[in-house]
Amino acid sequence: MPRKRHVPERSCIACAKKVPKLELVRVVRTPQGIVTVDSSGKAAGRGAYLCGSPDCWKRALDKGGLERSLGVELSATDRDQMRTFYQETIVTDWKVDE
Repeated sequence: MPRKRHVPERSCIACAKKVPKLELVRVVRTPQGIVTVDSSGKAAGRGAYLCGSPDCWKRALDKGGLERSLGVELSATDRDQMRTFYQETIVTDWKVDE
């Protein structure tokens, strides 16, 4: 009988739902203080995970969830970069409320 493989789980910082790590998007604060999306999931630095829900991304970016998790204040450029990534990669019809 084959052994069952361990599947690492992580929690979304906005909704706290636990899902397999590969289903979440990792945002990382590098040791140099740069905040970016980690597509490999292995970049060095403090990481935070977000699911694909528009509500979660909105809460993380607008209500400070991402800042709290990463321990850094996001600049307007960082926020725009995260929104652009979400719009282009995850959901193309997400409306930005600004």
